Amino acid sequence: MSVQDPEKRDMEWLRLWMQRHAITEVECLLPDFTGNARGKILPASKFLKEGGMRLPENIFLQTVNGDWPEDSNIDWTERDMELHADINTPRLVPWATEPTAQVIHDCFDADGNPVDMAPRSVLRRVLKLYDDQGWRPVVAPELEFFLVKKNEDWDYPLEPPIGRNGRPETARQSFSIDAVNEFDPIFEEMYDFCEAQELEVDTLIHESGAAQMEVNFIHGDALDLADQVFLFKRTMREAAMRHHVYATFMAKPMKNEPGSAMHIHQSLVDKGGTNLFANADGSHSELFLHYIGGMQRYIPSAVALFAPNVNSYRRLAFGDSAPRNMAWGEDNRTVGLRVPRSGPADRRIENRFAGADANPYLALAASLACGYLGMMQQLKPTDQVQGSAYNMPFGLARSLEEALLELEQCEDLRQILGPRFVNAFISVKRKEYEAFFTVISAWEREFLLLNV
Repeated sequence: MSVQDPEKRDMEWLRLWMQRHAITEVECLLPDFTGNARGKILPASKFLKEGGMRLPENIFLQTVNGDWPEDSNIDWTERDMELHADINTPRLVPWATEPTAQVIHDCFDADGNPVDMAPRSVLRRVLKLYDDQGWRPVVAPELEFFLVKKNEDWDYPLEPPIGRNGRPETARQSFSIDAVNEFDPIFEEMYDFCEAQELEVDTLIHESGAAQMEVNFIHGDALDLADQVFLFKRTMREAAMRHHVYATFMAKPMKNEPGSAMHIHQSLVDKGGTNLFANADGSHSELFLHYIGGMQRYIPSAVALFAPNVNSYRRLAFGDSAPRNMAWGEDNRTVGLRVPRSGPADRRIENRFAGADANPYLALAASLACGYLGMMQQLKPTDQVQGSAYNMPFGLARSLEEALLELEQCEDLRQILGPRFVNAFISVKRKEYEAFFTVISAWEREFLLLNV
């Protein structure tokens, strides 16, 4: 390996960074299908010496409840992946008692090819298609979540936590400053943790649910923003637990409260940074309209990636302020595809379908894939909606089972996201749906036990 080898140069940079921060341990991370952190914790010296690690490929086939799908089409040999640090991702772990680093890794097979089931690989695959056209997507996620009382009995419904005034929230407190201040100690710690990790969290607001909040991220590169959302979820949970509260990113955690979304603002620029979604006179460009046309055509088939859990459809089918169909419109929050008021340099589309429970890598990959297909196929959008889209018919899958069937039957998305990934994702999520369906709910016991 020569001195000019990029990997050696990168590892030398990383060694100096770790030395400067007196790092003793390294959390080697990769996101799974659910968006949780998997990996290993290594002594810093071992991490630097080995320059990577191995994990079984089947780590991506484990369900959220720790089970495995029974699918004869999946390779169960549990081949090892070679994991290599992404040199752009080293960050401190600010809540660790000893100086600890966290580094996100990419996954490769024995021949050095990206592992196509890895969520980061799926997003990189889509971004490569854009790069080949001379395009660069710019994204800005908005992530909603609830603070709830600690819940140690999963049969007991979630409740809002007690704020500093000694009471839980009951009334809707949209955009209330005082309602956010009820949990100041949690958010002060959250901001400190984010600053230490260079997570570019911008705005914090109170959403319409009881103790429901939203954080906005500064717009930027899609892979970097997916990394930031992935790390922010860990960070917010940790900050909340330090104050004996849970932070949950479930799409619909409480029956009488709205759901939590991950709205994704996205625009497209050329290599020089010019926004390709607007003409010089401020009108929408043809590319922009094709992008919307692609999202309208393909999001119904991709909805399992925006709503990947059984709970996700409680938000879409019954949640407040959740999109119901593929309508689009300008300055209209009732549509799933919203165009905010903007000048030519800021022209963008907001995808409002993804839940807060979505894997950020897969949600971004799916959203960009739908737009890309629209531009490649020159699809035209419908006329935009002027009034409320909530008065229009429901046009999405109503359950995970339906959504997976839609994804399975869409050959265009299968090819752009990777056939092996799509097969694995569907198998894992079907297994989760089957496990969910075996559980007898309190509603069934209350209303069916003695009445049928």
